[in-house]
Amino acid sequence: MNPIFLLLVFSLFSLPPFSSSHGFHFPSLLKPSQISKRHNSDQKSSHGYETKHFTQILDHFNYHPKSYISFQQRYLVNGDYWGGAAKSSPIFVYAGNEASIDIFADNNGFLLDIAPTFEALIVFIEHRYYGKSFPFGSEEEAFQNATTAGYLSISQALADYAAFVVDLKKNLSAESSPVVVFGGSYGGMLAAWFRLKYPHLAIGALASSAPILQIDPTFDPYIFNDIVTKDYRSTSENCYKVIKNSWDEIDKAYNDSIKLEKMESSLRLCKGQGLYTQYWLSNALIYAAMTDYPTPSYLLQPLPAYPVNEMCKAIDNPNTGNDTFSKLYGAMNIYYNFTGTAGECFNISTAGTDRLGYSGWEWQTCTELDLPTSGNSKESIFPESKPTSIKDLTNLCKSYEHVEPRFSWPSIEFGASIIKKSLKRYGSNIIFFNGLRDPWSGGGILKSISSTVIAIVAAEGAHHVDLRGSTMEDPKWLQDVREREVQIIKQWIREYYEDFSISENI
Repeated sequence: MNPIFLLLVFSLFSLPPFSSSHGFHFPSLLKPSQISKRHNSDQKSSHGYETKHFTQILDHFNYHPKSYISFQQRYLVNGDYWGGAAKSSPIFVYAGNEASIDIFADNNGFLLDIAPTFEALIVFIEHRYYGKSFPFGSEEEAFQNATTAGYLSISQALADYAAFVVDLKKNLSAESSPVVVFGGSYGGMLAAWFRLKYPHLAIGALASSAPILQIDPTFDPYIFNDIVTKDYRSTSENCYKVIKNSWDEIDKAYNDSIKLEKMESSLRLCKGQGLYTQYWLSNALIYAAMTDYPTPSYLLQPLPAYPVNEMCKAIDNPNTGNDTFSKLYGAMNIYYNFTGTAGECFNISTAGTDRLGYSGWEWQTCTELDLPTSGNSKESIFPESKPTSIKDLTNLCKSYEHVEPRFSWPSIEFGASIIKKSLKRYGSNIIFFNGLRDPWSGGGILKSISSTVIAIVAAEGAHHVDLRGSTMEDPKWLQDVREREVQIIKQWIREYYEDFSISENI
């Protein structure tokens, strides 16, 4: 894994915490005789979903012989609460994003929480080229060169979901069942775009923490780190200053072998890994800010409630004296070792990277998905720096992925900076949720555009916190957010039933 890319691209770590499992039993509607040849079942999983596979076409937009090559696209389904096709009960579809679909099913408890209310079928679809949904037979074959990787794009992924939804509804004789699409982070972007591109297939979308404005090539690249800075500075001015001033000390250690060895020892880094300290610290600071949830969470590793606050407490601890690295160690120990199982030293090369689809995400961020985050102002908690230029990023991607990026294409296809005006003219039934402690909120829709394109903003919210499974410890503002989302979705479904003269109480 090239560390440079971790600092340039919109990384995953956008998952809500672990939610409780639900036992699985599927209604008799899904008898083997009713499973189409394009759907086949594997086994039940520990998270309460049954794993299935859909025979997906490689290329939806061309008619070359290779376009008709198929691959097995994985999806997870839970029908514990589904009222069935006869009642036209709804189908809730999660648009999978840049990792294994199991992670999203495990960490998006909101869908299962509300399924009984709606008698909804829950489906999580895995994004092509992630998890186990690889064309050409394996991840290695899928990414062997630009020719095989070239079928990984936003448009192909959305078309996958469209083909899947059509076939699933036909397979279940559920053509009259309304579909609502859900997604968080990149998945939230996909959910919003799916509603806009395929409105005949989905009656609405909940797009949580979806930075759809950030695809614009003119987007301010300083906003992301400005929000990260604000998160820490609003928590503790001293914490902010310690972190901000630490970069100079780290630079000095890089140029002095004795200081470097001492820094490694103070931070409990495995021997020889001190030169990656800046990346290691930045990674923790950014993702703690993104996942500054009000209750304990599980992402790449377990974290306490309000991790930013806990990390700053460690830095502000007077028992560490004036030693910067001892203070930073306390904060990093919370992020990387909350459970105390990290071992004798921190291994930077493997910290928090074992569950991610990096090959796919590097490809996507080197072809069409430039989401600028690299600028640091003078007040930034990170070292002051100019943003990475499109030219430099293009050259880096050409050397690394051997392909010419088309960073302007998503804004042409989906609207970017002018999307708000377009949504007002033709968009409907989309909820955009953003938590203002989330650095990706800077690229989100923060004001309602119309009566049906609604923005919900939470001042204390982090990265798609609304999609987390509910707990008894959830603050009232979070309960209120989820209740409002439920009421809006109810309205969509009522209107759908009325349009088709279906009488249904929800």
